[in-house]
Amino acid sequence: MKTKSKRRYWSGEVTRNSNALDLEPKVFTQSNPHRIALSLKRSAENSARRKATPYQSAMSMLNFYINRAGSHLPAKQKDILVRARGELRKVFHRN
Repeated sequence: MKTKSKRRYWSGEVTRNSNALDLEPKVFTQSNPHRIALSLKRSAENSARRKATPYQSAMSMLNFYINRAGSHLPAKQKDILVRARGELRKVFHRN
């Protein structure tokens, strides 16, 4: 069995190498929810490989990251990402 430090988690691989979106580096570690939303919007609109609408793809990636990071995410960063959901709705005019 591999040691814990050498394990590769499929969720981390998806975040780094999404088949639908080319994410900007460290997009989920930013401290500004609006910037996170704009970055996801840009990535979704520029992707030719996504299968859903840009809004659905961006929201899915954000929710995926929040859910997969789970308890390992600091409370402050999780709050920023949850607020980024609302910002994503705003930038896509989906209030």
